[in-house]
Amino acid sequence: MSQGVAAGQKRAGFVVYAKLTACMALWGATWVSGRYVAQEMGPFPAAFLRFSSASVFLYLLSCRAGHGWPRPPRGAWGGVAFLGLTGVFLYNAMFFSGLARIPAARAAMIVACVPSAVALYAALVERARTTAVKALGIALSLLGVAVILSGGDPRTLFTHGLSTGDLLILGCVAAWSAYSIGGGRVVQKIPPLSAVTWSCLLGNAMLLPPALLTGLVPQALAASGVVWANLLFLGVGATGLAFLWYHDGIQALGAPRASIFINLVPVFATLLSSTLLGESVGLSLAAGGAMVLAGVVLANRPA
Repeated sequence: MSQGVAAGQKRAGFVVYAKLTACMALWGATWVSGRYVAQEMGPFPAAFLRFSSASVFLYLLSCRAGHGWPRPPRGAWGGVAFLGLTGVFLYNAMFFSGLARIPAARAAMIVACVPSAVALYAALVERARTTAVKALGIALSLLGVAVILSGGDPRTLFTHGLSTGDLLILGCVAAWSAYSIGGGRVVQKIPPLSAVTWSCLLGNAMLLPPALLTGLVPQALAASGVVWANLLFLGVGATGLAFLWYHDGIQALGAPRASIFINLVPVFATLLSSTLLGESVGLSLAAGGAMVLAGVVLANRPA
């Protein structure tokens, strides 16, 4: 009997790990998929269409989970709107704009420093306890980003500056860091699935006016089948389905253990961009990416 229980637990554990790994592969693929879309469609129309399908999927997912159509408490509306502004409106406008200008792998490696940026915020603003190892991790991660941005020579950042694409992806780092920090507070008031669903709805409403002004209708009508397939993947697969699997992982393993898997995202992004887009992975990108990921691990070690 005990052997049967142990075998069942082993199978359940394997399923959880498989779901989390698949989730990271889907998130890694967003950089390749977004690169395809950004070549044919403007950032605001692309972001609006992505989150239109994501909002529908998350609403159906919320109903399936038994939440129905819950209205956030009055005190949570401001927080949910902040998540929509930072994680949907700002992040995705800069995501598609940046991917129209720089390679997918480069962008993914830059954004990989988000956990270290959040740790830096916690240390400087919230006065969270910061050990020497955490401080080293933050510094190593930021240095890794500098190596990526400068092509291996950080001194060129002072002589040549940053490209527009790099600045936009750094804006993604700021937007997602703000979303992560704000999200931790919002989910104390409402369930995570409800918070994500409402932030998608409100963020998509914010995207609609600039999307219409920048050619939503003609671009949607002119978009190729490949672009529509990628938009559907970004909305349903990489946003809705991946969130479901990540949520399952958090429930089974806890947030700290599940979040470790996020380090796989830039790895998958680099492998997929090299395979599907033919992007080359230079020494500076590989070295800087390794520094970023090593720094993230150190910066987020338990005290």
